[in-house]
Amino acid sequence: MPRPGFVLQVDKSTPPILYSHGEQFRLHKLPAERSRVIYPPEPITPLRDPDAAVREALLAPLDSEPLPELLHAGMKLTIAFDDVSLPLPPMRRPDNRQRVIEAVLDLAAAAGVDDIHLIAALALHRRMTEEELRHAVGDRVYDAFAPTGRIYNHDAEDPDGMVEIGTTDHGELVEINRRAAESDLLIYVNVNLVSMDGGWKSTATGLAGYRSLKQHHNPATMVQSKSFMDRHKSELHHSNWRMGEVLKADGPRIFQIETTLNNDTYPAPFDFLMKREWEWSAKDRGLYIAAAKSLDRTPPAMARKIFHSIKAPHRMTSVHAGAVDPVHDATLAQNRKEHLVHVEGQTDILTMGLPFICPYNVNSIMNPILVMCTGLGYFFNMYRGRPLVRENGVLIISHPTPWEFNPVHHPSYIDFFEQVLSETTDPVEMEARFEKSFATDEWYRHLYRTSYAYHGVHPFYMWYWGSHALQHLGGTDHVVVVGGDPKAVRRLGFRPASTMDDALEMAGDHVGRYPTITHLHVPPLMMADVS
Repeated sequence: MPRPGFVLQVDKSTPPILYSHGEQFRLHKLPAERSRVIYPPEPITPLRDPDAAVREALLAPLDSEPLPELLHAGMKLTIAFDDVSLPLPPMRRPDNRQRVIEAVLDLAAAAGVDDIHLIAALALHRRMTEEELRHAVGDRVYDAFAPTGRIYNHDAEDPDGMVEIGTTDHGELVEINRRAAESDLLIYVNVNLVSMDGGWKSTATGLAGYRSLKQHHNPATMVQSKSFMDRHKSELHHSNWRMGEVLKADGPRIFQIETTLNNDTYPAPFDFLMKREWEWSAKDRGLYIAAAKSLDRTPPAMARKIFHSIKAPHRMTSVHAGAVDPVHDATLAQNRKEHLVHVEGQTDILTMGLPFICPYNVNSIMNPILVMCTGLGYFFNMYRGRPLVRENGVLIISHPTPWEFNPVHHPSYIDFFEQVLSETTDPVEMEARFEKSFATDEWYRHLYRTSYAYHGVHPFYMWYWGSHALQHLGGTDHVVVVGGDPKAVRRLGFRPASTMDDALEMAGDHVGRYPTITHLHVPPLMMADVS
């Protein structure tokens, strides 16, 4: 029986606590009597027969006719699916998307449907490679559709490939992929790793372009999103749901399929990372020492290659299909069951170790801008109710934060880091002064469309993602990075520290000499329900 999440009150007998540190690990001893560690729930038992569960969901959907009744010869069917940013790390084959798409295609074939396109819903993310597409949908599906060009990446900059659907009652333009919009049925296949994903965000964001995305990917919206993991307190989600109303009224018929995964993140020999430190066996301690020492000696590029070869043992825990809203409600209920940890009260200092991967550096480099986004945009927002750290508190991040970028994947990030952050770290100012020139730059557009580059505007979105955290904490100087490249950390506006003890001492400038400390022990993922 998997155990629920747990809040450990640190005392003098508590062993050093594990922190992820990019492609490395660190152990830190936290002060006794005023520190606590939040551990995620253990992975729940997966579905015994996921393929049968998928078929059942398609035949008995929520608030919709069974899928076979929506399929007929001569129709135009489009299947959109989540891109390479999910799940993290990529899961072992078969991927949830493969299981679902194969089941849908079997039903479509039985109904005589032959006009079928598969679209990776990228929004403004980089294009998926053939290998990544094969991993997501499986070799059989890829080989059946690729030769005729019927599986491809969404192109938000194709002037003929986008179409306006309408405008929300807040004046937000809704524009999505033309093929999807003009289909008789649009099926969206989602992999829901955290409660931020899915729902109307799937189509309204995943199949959109810059003109729609800028309606909610902006500092004003982000600062009003009081946790991306709590839809009803997230202005980002409110905007997507308003766009969903427009899609329901004037867009294609949408049949939503959402799947969830357990948080079984690391396979052997890294599975000791899933355990609580005081429960490590002699073997676990030996594995940690061997891994830590080996990785400290390994060149960063080689360590990165090792970690990005990991295929996580995530397994499907639920699948729901039908109308978008009831499907997503069922998904959120499953997320809460798997991820929620009850926590009493806020803390003066929140610490976290960032792993080697985030949604935007799969098979790539965790550059400094993504360190900011992962720490302040994602992990800070792993809460419901109130943030784990109090207003004007301090966030301490452990990560090497190298001044290093992948020039193929993140070309506009390089210029953003050099040009924009040298001028300002204020999201509102950078939006006003710089965003448009990056978003409309023809070279960035070319690389997004023909290479494997994130869109020119994407680094701005990554910075905006941390807007709520920056406002809540009181500014960039309330963020300390342990073990990061000092020059890169300072360019972000953060403060570098050599050790955790140094970071805690520096935090005292804002929170006093004897602050309370909370460590968010992730990954695996969790969501803190803060009272």
